[in-house]
Amino acid sequence: MKKRSLSQISPNSIMKDVNPDLDIERQNPSFDVERLTNILDGGAEKTQIRRTVETWIQNDPELSRENQYFQSQNERYEEGIRKSLYLAKKMDEMGWVEGGPHRDYCSRSLSSDLAFNVHQVFVKSILGLGTDEQIAKWVPLAQKFYIAGTYAQTELGHGTYLRGLETTATFDVATQEFILNTPTLSAMKWWPGDLGRTATHAVVFAQLYLNGKSYGMHPFLMQIRSLRDHSPLPGVTVGDIGPKMNFENVDNGFLVLKNVRVPRENMLARFSQVLPDGQCKKQGTDKINYLTMIVVRVAMIQREVVIILMKACTIAIRYSAVRRQSELKPGDPEAKILDYQTQQQKLLPQLATAYAFHFVSSYLQEVFDKAYTDTKEGKFDQLPELHALASGIKVIATEYSSSGVEVCRKACGGHGYSLLSGLPSLYTRLVASCTYEGENTVLLLQTARFLIKCFGMAKDGHPIPSSVAYLSSKNFGKCQAWKKGDFLNPDVYIDAYQQRAFRMLQNAAIKLQSLVQLGVAQHEAWNSCSVQLAWAAMAHIHYIVVEQFAKALQRYEREADVHRILKHLCDLFALHGMYLNTGDFMQDGYLSTEQVAMVTESYLDLLPVIRRDAVPLVDVFDFTDTSLNSALGSYDGRVYERLYEWAKKSPTNNQDKRVFETYLKPLFKNALSKL
Repeated sequence: MKKRSLSQISPNSIMKDVNPDLDIERQNPSFDVERLTNILDGGAEKTQIRRTVETWIQNDPELSRENQYFQSQNERYEEGIRKSLYLAKKMDEMGWVEGGPHRDYCSRSLSSDLAFNVHQVFVKSILGLGTDEQIAKWVPLAQKFYIAGTYAQTELGHGTYLRGLETTATFDVATQEFILNTPTLSAMKWWPGDLGRTATHAVVFAQLYLNGKSYGMHPFLMQIRSLRDHSPLPGVTVGDIGPKMNFENVDNGFLVLKNVRVPRENMLARFSQVLPDGQCKKQGTDKINYLTMIVVRVAMIQREVVIILMKACTIAIRYSAVRRQSELKPGDPEAKILDYQTQQQKLLPQLATAYAFHFVSSYLQEVFDKAYTDTKEGKFDQLPELHALASGIKVIATEYSSSGVEVCRKACGGHGYSLLSGLPSLYTRLVASCTYEGENTVLLLQTARFLIKCFGMAKDGHPIPSSVAYLSSKNFGKCQAWKKGDFLNPDVYIDAYQQRAFRMLQNAAIKLQSLVQLGVAQHEAWNSCSVQLAWAAMAHIHYIVVEQFAKALQRYEREADVHRILKHLCDLFALHGMYLNTGDFMQDGYLSTEQVAMVTESYLDLLPVIRRDAVPLVDVFDFTDTSLNSALGSYDGRVYERLYEWAKKSPTNNQDKRVFETYLKPLFKNALSKL
């Protein structure tokens, strides 16, 4: 089949005057770029829908991102509100239904510009935790923005540790109301988005008390501001927490509650309800309260984390194809910095990581969809595995992607430090994901608890979930690779990642057990092993990513060109991890010194192979210039022209001479008589 270049297909091809250094990179891709775009989108039809949405966004001046880097926090917030409501109105006019692909692509393209992001979590929490009656009452109001909601779980003194939340909800049988309080300074809700200046309602998580007894954390839907004048309701103190590294468009807030009464029917009661006589009736497991957090984690990995890494790779690789620096060969013109092996070793593993996380996030979505369907039917047995997977994948995706974006930024030299490159904003936005929706170390240890339990079950011969099936292995032996090419066999490196994860978990489990047998309290023993447990959890999740990337390749074995380039990327991702963690793979002699040298050689050999397709591989992501909002990463490669044009728009170039007149003129005038 004749290969088609992206310029023949992509809407970006309408651009004229593309930088020749970038244009030549697109001339002869080794694979069908459009086909790989379709694969990432989930089919050609979805690609067409996405492009329709993105073209509309790019052509609508009401959604312009021009001059965004020069706006204040207040301006970004107001723009976020305006754009969100405008977008909702236009989507309704065009018949783009709630939950449909058009709305999803709007969210993907504009999420960093919009308000009401946590409002969507508010809606999902009602859908996931509310009864049919509660859903019917509240969700239509929220979807039409007749009310604005937030998800108030995190407190000033507590985040991921949900059982430690201090907010209380005490049931008053006489009035059939819950009385909500934040009894201490640390109990106030802190960080929820859309709370600071916008929300009228909130799903508040609080410890339920019935007749003086605690029944654990439960969700309560309550009004916090007047719908008439937006003033806080009696007993409610609410406000904005102030400036942050990023998210200027989001009003993260605080919430203090003092004897605020909420009707009994406002406790979200799909899985737990309080009867009129004050009795608590539960269905299912307490772990269901984690479901909303899992929903958010799954969505954020796909729509935020992976997308941002893809954008950073697009910007840095396109820039590296047009930036020339020094002579590679004496006497030759200055070389593209992408031709230097050191630049390739910085950027191409990040590109491979972006593809790896795309495929593992699709796997996580499949696991989630099945588990979510089961919970609707009252079956909760898959929740522990789902929670462990979602927690672990959230950690590796956010940690590796945030560090990857920073690698991309630094790889662009001084220009990468400019906000106009788009890279600093991507980094400061993404790095927040290492702590929100679950602090990463805490999540690793939650994954570790699941692994330790499964390790014990496997040791006793009990069945264990499929994601940890390798824990039933008796002996991994030594690596069977004899030449460097063997390390390009997925079976070889999957076995290596399995062995690493198994050994690290086994070592942590043995240490934990030995401490307990010596009489150390379980909680003290766990704390003493927590570093090794976190390492083991990360090794397990790293194995999951490698395995799922390799499994994804099997779906495209009949498409030789697509399979070949994805195989190169999978190999690079796996070998990059082995290269960076050599000690882990050598620790018990699984890899020899000679085999480590083979890994390194195979790893470096892949760089020039993938470099030839580097620009087409980021073109596959198919970001519009509006979406990238980068002077360095635009499709036409006109980096220097765009930097200069954008810089001239800075308000600092049009300010009055007050500073000069007040501070500088008295000094400068002293030079008049001397020069």
